[in-house]
Amino acid sequence: MINSDHPCLSLLNRCKTLASVGQIHAHLSKTGLDADPLVAGKLLLHCATAISGSHALAYAHILFAHFPGPDAFMYNTLIRGYSESQTPECSLELFNRLNRDSASLSRPDSFSFAFALKAAASLRSLRAGSQLHSQAFVHGLSTHLFVGTTLVSMYAECGRGDSARKVFGEMPRLNVVTWNAMLTACFRSSDLEGARSLFYRMPFRNSASYNVQISGLMKSGDVESARLIFDTMPVKDDVAWGSVIVGFAQNSCYDEAFRHFRDMQRTGMRLTEVSLTGVLSACADAGALEFGKMLHGFVEKSGFLDIVSVSNALLDAYSKCGDMGMSRLVFDQMTGERTAVSWTSVISGLALHGCADEAIRLFNEMEESGVRPDGITFVSMLYACSHAGLIKQGCAYFSKMRDLYGIEPGIEHYGCMVDLYGRAGKLDEAYEFVLQMPMEPTDIMWRTLLGACSIHGNVELGEKVREKLSDLDPNNSGDRVLLSNIYAVAGKWKDVGAIRKSMREERMKKAPGWSVIEVDKLVYNFVAGQKQGDVSQEAYEKLREMMSRLREEGGYVPEVKSVLHDIEDEEKEGSVELHSEKLAVAFGLKRWCRGKTIRVVKNLRICLDCHEFMKRVSRLYEVEIVVRDRSRFHSFKDGSCSCRDYW
Repeated sequence: MINSDHPCLSLLNRCKTLASVGQIHAHLSKTGLDADPLVAGKLLLHCATAISGSHALAYAHILFAHFPGPDAFMYNTLIRGYSESQTPECSLELFNRLNRDSASLSRPDSFSFAFALKAAASLRSLRAGSQLHSQAFVHGLSTHLFVGTTLVSMYAECGRGDSARKVFGEMPRLNVVTWNAMLTACFRSSDLEGARSLFYRMPFRNSASYNVQISGLMKSGDVESARLIFDTMPVKDDVAWGSVIVGFAQNSCYDEAFRHFRDMQRTGMRLTEVSLTGVLSACADAGALEFGKMLHGFVEKSGFLDIVSVSNALLDAYSKCGDMGMSRLVFDQMTGERTAVSWTSVISGLALHGCADEAIRLFNEMEESGVRPDGITFVSMLYACSHAGLIKQGCAYFSKMRDLYGIEPGIEHYGCMVDLYGRAGKLDEAYEFVLQMPMEPTDIMWRTLLGACSIHGNVELGEKVREKLSDLDPNNSGDRVLLSNIYAVAGKWKDVGAIRKSMREERMKKAPGWSVIEVDKLVYNFVAGQKQGDVSQEAYEKLREMMSRLREEGGYVPEVKSVLHDIEDEEKEGSVELHSEKLAVAFGLKRWCRGKTIRVVKNLRICLDCHEFMKRVSRLYEVEIVVRDRSRFHSFKDGSCSCRDYW
């Protein structure tokens, strides 16, 4: 029997590849030392935990299978390896084998239960987790510190905050990891008050405690409370900075995300994959192209381009900022493996720009490269076909997804098909498609069809769809606004008035339209009809000048058909003039440098009048305007739009 200081074991600890482990294993096998339990255990541990990749784990399983009478350490090592892999169900199979292996003297211990529970949590299998809980109780381990903490985490992942709290309350001893697990459980079960109370009752906190609280509050939308926790944090680590940057980005607080990223750099804190992908996500959502370009330079200099997730975030940011040339360049120059996410991000960007032919070519390249498209890829392809009016091709992709790749269509795929038919004006086909779905139509499905009815002014079908929606989601103000829009276009002002009256009585409010524009790496937000401040004053003054010039030189007359009030045309014109994207473009022109493109991101679908306004401004002021609305990109140049008026 050898000891842990043996030269071969020392060499093993320095191995970083499976090939080098194989060489040492071959030597040990020749000398017969691989039959020693200590050596076999060390080999198994190194392959299962120290070397990444499924091949190393498979090698570990072969070692395990060929060792006669594996002990608990060997079982636990492999159970742990699988619990942290892409196949955690193998971890549960091994645990069950250990539990019923009568030939082995080993029995499950606290480590066995903890690793198996981690696998159940990864699978979000409440059934498996509950069975493990019962067995741990029989073995007297359910309140063990290590097992109990993992039980709390498992119930948290399965959304059972009540069960997590029960386990937590029964544990005789708690450490900071247990408190953090319970804090996570509160957020997972949407118990925000419980999380706040628990956080302030904790007898001790570490950086993870603060990070869980910040991340949970951000995800719940309580930005100010998360900011307060971050500001009062004794020591801000890289995880905290990453969490707060990602949180601000997710809550559309783009300026805050950018400011905290700059602050993080000033403190000298090490930048991480999380912080970079978080701030790139903010660039993507805000359309902040200039800030994104600055980040691109930093990513290249710092060597982060080798990290696939950062490259994916970068090409996605370029796509959503409207620069498909740079997005494709990043994609073509990727040094790491191009994943399905990489391909789908570029395809999605092409779809948003209405470049269906290019999206189809890239999809074909993806298939030829051997990368398997997933459900999100097919959403992007259906979206591309929808915005280009390619009904036949869209139907073909819908069938291919199911018949060739075995991907069962989800509600988002059916929604794309309804949008495909509806956008092309085939409203009856869209309605029949919804009725023939193998699942019950959701409110989102009917809402997609109602939007199509609004685009094409189909009052009769719009009323029918609205009745379906009233059963599913009676308090949605957006549905009533869409139906009001249909009535307004048809001139049915009495019906418009009835809907608006019911909305007032029920205190419903229409979601305000907002637009953002980046100028000199700062993001400015404009809201329809907002009160005038220093920045908006500039926008209003410039907009008045533009309107006057457009009328005098361009013959522009505001398109008022979709204004929801039965009022005089002059008042209607005043209403559409204050739309947020007009204010953003006016502000952009006020501070415009000749030769630069004005880029605006809007949260709602661009209206007919704003669309016509942008076309005329692009010709009269000789400027390119790119607007990303809720549905797609519109690139206005020389008086025309890239969407060819099909949106």
